[in-house]
Amino acid sequence: MEKPFWLDQEFTKQDYSQNKLPKGDYENCRFVDCLFTEGFLDNQNFVECTFEGCDFTNTNISHTIFNEVTFIGCKMVGLQFDSCNPILLTFNFQDCNLSLASFYNMDIPKTTFLDSKLHQVDFSEAQLSKANFSNCDFEGAIFSNSNLEQADFTTAFNFNIDPTQNKIKKAKFNKEGLIGLLKKYDIVVT
Repeated sequence: MEKPFWLDQEFTKQDYSQNKLPKGDYENCRFVDCLFTEGFLDNQNFVECTFEGCDFTNTNISHTIFNEVTFIGCKMVGLQFDSCNPILLTFNFQDCNLSLASFYNMDIPKTTFLDSKLHQVDFSEAQLSKANFSNCDFEGAIFSNSNLEQADFTTAFNFNIDPTQNKIKKAKFNKEGLIGLLKKYDIVVT
């Protein structure tokens, strides 16, 4: 049986936490102010879609394909992005709350995270080279064996990155942010 296909559709203020989004392929669709909280968004295919102001808190996204997907102003607390389908995986985030999310062992170079809250996010063993983290808050975020080469942290804050445990060659930091690379040494910088 073939999956349904939606092209150039807009879905506004829909509650998919109770009534599941129909399984299918969504291309160039826009989801605005939709509620997916604690629902099931697994085994879906999203290509060139945009999600604006949506709430994905604790939503199941297992095996879902996100290809060239943009999230703007979304609440994405507790999402397990590491359970997504890695094929053609590309997404970007702007003004999102991704607290408690997991990007463990993901290959997501050049991903853009703008003006986002990334509290206690797990980036362990993630491939994040050339990622852009402009104005992101990393309070309690975990970086362990992560590839952060050429990533941009110049306006990021509250990060704690151990240079001996992560690849940071040519990553960009501003002077004020350098303390985030020295926290493990428990030194005082004035």
